Amino acid sequence: MTEREIMCKKLSSYQFAVDDMQLYLDTHPYDADTVDKMNDLKAKLESVRVEFEKKYGPLTADANSKNRWSWVKAPWPWETEDD
Repeated sequence: MTEREIMCKKLSSYQFAVDDMQLYLDTHPYDADTVDKMNDLKAKLESVRVEFEKKYGPLTADANSKNRWSWVKAPWPWETEDD
């Protein structure tokens, strides 16, 4: 597994966990422990996202505000480093 694939899996895992905790907090809004855990995961998600975008380019079209179309130059998700 390449470093890019590992980072993508981390991003997916962190995003899933944040989304799951948000759903839980919709029904348990006063659970301070979960809020703290979610904020920690959001920070980790942001850290991995920033690192990924430095190495491989933006993840979304709106991630790069300087040049709206620069994300097109990055490898597509189905392209591997071997291509």
